[in-house]
Amino acid sequence: MRKVGDVTTTALATSPLKAVDRCDSCGAQAYIRVVLNEGELLFCGHHGRRHEAKLRPIAVEWHDETDRLQPQSTPVTD
Repeated sequence: MRKVGDVTTTALATSPLKAVDRCDSCGAQAYIRVVLNEGELLFCGHHGRRHEAKLRPIAVEWHDETDRLQPQSTPVTD
């Protein structure tokens, strides 16, 4: 949910994060979106975890895609 003037859009809050979405703290790729009443924050995994204890209780939505950081194992076929 980003506020643009008097218009609030919620479609962004439900869409998957993309490579162009950047952490508001350091500029790295964002994997966590925190939706607050006032708007949204984007974080890399590191900064999302750092601020989670304070933000999660007041978050309207916590969208976490950090599972994408783990390598996907593929079965070996002979």
